[in-house]
Amino acid sequence: MENSAGRSRHRIVLVDDNMTNLTMGKNILKAFYEVFPLPSGAKLFELLEKVLPDLILLDIEMPEMNGYEAIRRLRSDPRFAEIPVIFLTAKKDEGSELEGLSLGAIDYILKPFSAPLLLKRIENHLLISSQKKALKNYSENLEEMVERKTRQVTELQNAILTTVAEMVEFNDIVTGGHVYRTQEYLKLLVDALIRDKIYESETAKWDLGFLIPSAQLHDVGKIAISDAILNKPGKLTPEEFEEMKKHVLIGVCAIEIIEENTTEHAFLHHAKIIAGTHHEKWDGTGYPMRLRGYNIPLEGRLMAIADVYDALISVRPYKEPLSAKDAERIIREETGIHFDPTLVNVFCQVAGQFAEIAGNYRNGTQPNLWIPESLTGVTAVRSEMVAC
Repeated sequence: MENSAGRSRHRIVLVDDNMTNLTMGKNILKAFYEVFPLPSGAKLFELLEKVLPDLILLDIEMPEMNGYEAIRRLRSDPRFAEIPVIFLTAKKDEGSELEGLSLGAIDYILKPFSAPLLLKRIENHLLISSQKKALKNYSENLEEMVERKTRQVTELQNAILTTVAEMVEFNDIVTGGHVYRTQEYLKLLVDALIRDKIYESETAKWDLGFLIPSAQLHDVGKIAISDAILNKPGKLTPEEFEEMKKHVLIGVCAIEIIEENTTEHAFLHHAKIIAGTHHEKWDGTGYPMRLRGYNIPLEGRLMAIADVYDALISVRPYKEPLSAKDAERIIREETGIHFDPTLVNVFCQVAGQFAEIAGNYRNGTQPNLWIPESLTGVTAVRSEMVAC
């Protein structure tokens, strides 16, 4: 007879302060099980530190620690809580039996023992216990499989996003590293909001596993913008700038097309909001919808800071990058104009970490985000703020 752990025989612990009962029980069981006869509850817990049995036969009426006290202690210890316990008693008392079952006993057996009945009861309960363990293992394995599959799907999803984002950057030669940096800036801001319980009712609804990666698609619409405009090494004409601005609506449209072909929209929900609103401004002068103040979704207001900061500190073929301190000062000055004042305060708390992220990615060889040529000074950048 092998149990679920692969041992040759199941282990049965028999606890009874009556030596006659112990001897009788051991003689009945020893031909089928590995038996551990014990005279007290205290001895039971000494044994449990060394041996984990498959089932415990527990006398109720014992001195010092009775059966009820012993099972309470068993059930309170995670190591022993699931060991099946059958109570042994010489009394057929409905109240005592109900109490024992309420404490977690699986059965009652009357003394003196009937050998066939005792063996059959133990056999049945060991079978049930074995089935429960098998079901639990199956459930745990199934849960692990689902988690593993979910991780694989998430990794695939993020890999596709990253590939699309890289294709956009490849098309726009002056935005190298932009999607990665802005994603990390966004995470810093969101973490600070959650930590300080700012805009708590809104952030509580977010799944950060969806929100942060979805930021990679904020400029996905640029893939449809002409290379001549994306890579122009000088200031755009008004007509060219209007064309550039179309990347926002193109991006939203692309995400909506994906939505139409999938039933899972939680991830795309954030992506569409960020793509569609990260160029809106607090004072209503942004694009494409000229939204104002709190009418701009929080995701868009956050991404606006991340996007513009990266524009300010990035190197261009025609200008040197602004310093992190200048970029921070400009964003401060745009409080209530371009940016949500509350979010600017949050940004200022983590501005040093923004600078670290920028420094980690900057390698001096790749130009980053495109800005019109006229924005070569701090004042000009602030007055003509764009981050296309």
